[in-house]
Amino acid sequence: MNRRVVALVWLAGACATGASRIPGDPLDLGTYGGDRAGVIATDSVTHVHIGCTFGDIPGRVPIDAKGRFAIAGSFILKAFPVVMGPRLPAQFSGRLVGRSLSISVAVNDTTTGKVVSLGPVTVVLGQPPQLGPCPICRVPKMPAAPGGSPAPDR
Repeated sequence: MNRRVVALVWLAGACATGASRIPGDPLDLGTYGGDRAGVIATDSVTHVHIGCTFGDIPGRVPIDAKGRFAIAGSFILKAFPVVMGPRLPAQFSGRLVGRSLSISVAVNDTTTGKVVSLGPVTVVLGQPPQLGPCPICRVPKMPAAPGGSPAPDR
């Protein structure tokens, strides 16, 4: 091959790996960690910890071509030292840039009638969560049916 063809092939490969995501591509599976925050993304649920609170998003989180997402889930505001529920409706939003995920949560606290905002926090894929006294769930589970609220595994 001549040098020009090799350079074009290399450039095409480099552009492909650094290109925008395909809309709807899901968040990469794994553990994301940061200061007072953690995210565990599995095939069935994405589990989010911010401080001593946590929530779940059913399934995988779709990321748009610019790395953004906004998706509904549920959240527990009173989770430590004892989970005191209830699960509340929540809107998770954020942006993925490389391996770094910025995430915010707006929780509709139906017990008080207020919206509680958490974040933004930044977590990085492959980094351990630094949650201090608040343990992160190792195997998150979603409720089997709407309205159910089983205690997550710890």
